[in-house]
Amino acid sequence: MTTQQRFEHILHWFEANMPVAESELSFSNPFQCLVAVMLSAQCTDKRVNMVTPALFAAYPSPEALAKATPDEVLEYVKSVSYPRSKASHLVLMAQRLVEVYNGQVPDSIDELQTLQGVGRKTANVVCAVIWNQPTMAVDTHIFRVSERLGLTTNSKNPLQTEKQLVRYIPESVIPKAHHWLLLHGRYVCQARKPQCDNCGLSSYCRYYNAR
Repeated sequence: MTTQQRFEHILHWFEANMPVAESELSFSNPFQCLVAVMLSAQCTDKRVNMVTPALFAAYPSPEALAKATPDEVLEYVKSVSYPRSKASHLVLMAQRLVEVYNGQVPDSIDELQTLQGVGRKTANVVCAVIWNQPTMAVDTHIFRVSERLGLTTNSKNPLQTEKQLVRYIPESVIPKAHHWLLLHGRYVCQARKPQCDNCGLSSYCRYYNAR
């Protein structure tokens, strides 16, 4: 099976078996999406969704968040991972949004990465989720699943994984493919105990067939 054929089979399986694939973070506008994605770094979506309702109620806009202190924001996010640094990043991010972008979340990866605490993965997620752009954010789940399935080979870091994936995935499919791979890794192809016997992709999976 060629790499192209492997991609085609796997993407077809996902389309047939997971026609709806969306972020599990809760948000209602681009600003809230950006905040939630920043908080989700090395933290579960479930935990983030527990803290954002109160956070969004207290700071419903970039302007409101920009006026807060990191210590004030910390009280709302102290149960997520790395709360102190995230609280500081959120305030600085909001201040730059107000000062440079008139309170509007930019729609380009490069501009998003000028915001404090926003790296390539976060920028890719926001562009894909909010504007349906063909950007592939690679987290630990996608990095692992892509290598196990054989979509990537000897990828050393998320950027290498991203480049190999976007080479073969059609642009129109990339935003959904991000969620396909992420959710598959979160619930089926787990790090310690992959549920291979319950996986519909086992016949295409390099990891499964090499056991």
